[in-house]
Amino acid sequence: MRALNARDVRFDGVFFVAITSTGIYCRPVCPTRVARAENRRFFDSAASAERAGYRPCLRCRPELAPGLAVMDAVPRLARVAAHRIGSGALNGRAVAELARELGVSERHLRRALEREFGVSPVELAQTHRLLLAKRLLADTSLSVTHIAFASGFQSLRRFNSVFRERYRLSPSAVRRMPRTRAAAPANDLVKLTLAYRPPLAWNELIWLLSSAALPGVEVVEGRRYGRTVQVDGHRGTVFATDAAPKPHVTVEVSPSLVPVLMPLLARLRQLFDLDAEPTVIDAHLAEGGLGALVARRPGVRIPGTLDGFEAVLRVLLGGSSRTRVNELARRVVDVFGEELDTGCGALVRLTPSAARIAEAGAPRLAALGAPLRRAEVIVSVARAIALGTLCLELGSDLTSTNRALTDLVGARMASAIVMRALYWPDAFPFADRSLRRTLGFSSAQALRACAEQWRPWRAYAAAHLWLHANSARPARNDDSGKLSRLGRAIGGAGLDGA
Repeated sequence: MRALNARDVRFDGVFFVAITSTGIYCRPVCPTRVARAENRRFFDSAASAERAGYRPCLRCRPELAPGLAVMDAVPRLARVAAHRIGSGALNGRAVAELARELGVSERHLRRALEREFGVSPVELAQTHRLLLAKRLLADTSLSVTHIAFASGFQSLRRFNSVFRERYRLSPSAVRRMPRTRAAAPANDLVKLTLAYRPPLAWNELIWLLSSAALPGVEVVEGRRYGRTVQVDGHRGTVFATDAAPKPHVTVEVSPSLVPVLMPLLARLRQLFDLDAEPTVIDAHLAEGGLGALVARRPGVRIPGTLDGFEAVLRVLLGGSSRTRVNELARRVVDVFGEELDTGCGALVRLTPSAARIAEAGAPRLAALGAPLRRAEVIVSVARAIALGTLCLELGSDLTSTNRALTDLVGARMASAIVMRALYWPDAFPFADRSLRRTLGFSSAQALRACAEQWRPWRAYAAAHLWLHANSARPARNDDSGKLSRLGRAIGGAGLDGA
């Protein structure tokens, strides 16, 4: 509803809204006046809207929605490319390589970025490198040489030259300026901060992370989350804790990961969902009947992942945000996860790679205790990722990826994987029994109808409901009563979800 009212372009082509009073369906960015809520129906495709008897709007022209119109391909390409560049895709690599990965020519990629952002790919990458370098100069005790390479520059000379040209200062001059640089911790971890928009329900976030954690790969100690990491061949550990009341998360990174700080920090922001707009999301969910849950836990975030295949393992091995540590996951990590000497007894393995699981085959997984059918599914997904036919990186096409995952693992599990791997805020597991029990529904169809009220942030609604269902504290009667009434009221409305 918020995406519709705000005409949020991120959801253009993801869903369509039909108006029962006019018989017309529109894109969520349609400039016409928004119809009353009771006259709206939502569809996941133009075809499903037309099958239900609606005709396309002549003003917003649904046939031009992203994924359908050639004219929208350029801004979509530019957004994906900008994200990849911000994560270090051009550090030590040519623009032509990135263009090949995105399936376009180098010239087309350059034109797309010039049109959307007014800069070339190299200029955009340079800005990201300089901003990271300036941050490291001010906040860490790393040498200037280490900072130059950690920021993506390929030589110290080039770093000094570009820094002077852009900021009219030398790197050492920035370091001499007054600042509040944290002292280097005794364990020599590099300490940095990741800002967010408050509030942040940190305790709930790390509970969601810990209840789906891969043993040996992740650990939660109090309010501190730690894990092993492998990025572009560099291995180490990361620890994170909320620095409230300051609006940032403090992260401590192994020195071995300093060369890949740019992609690592981008992945950590996704892991902790630090780019969310919690006040907007919470207000929308409260309007949709979840006010009691939002008031109890403001700022709930959706845990992401550092690696797409890691999300697959969490879901398919039976680990979820509502279960205890999974013994099967422990065995799979022990056998297929590479050993790593971290100095922390709880962190001893890396996440098993898709290539290793694909090579092992389903019988090997079944021997560890996985049901044969589930083992075959895991191996099928691993092979698709290893061969490059399935990409679970942020910026991948949502529709095609979700369709491919659904063919491999089914709709419920595909939704859970997309939620974490592709950072999609509107994913919702309609077949989840705990969600149905919480709202008093007997069918996935009724839950689907209810969830329409929470679009485009249904994933956050699911997180609130999971937390409510698994709360260690006794549920308040007024909370339970409101949820049951919400379920009965919306469940009988006959809304057709996407």
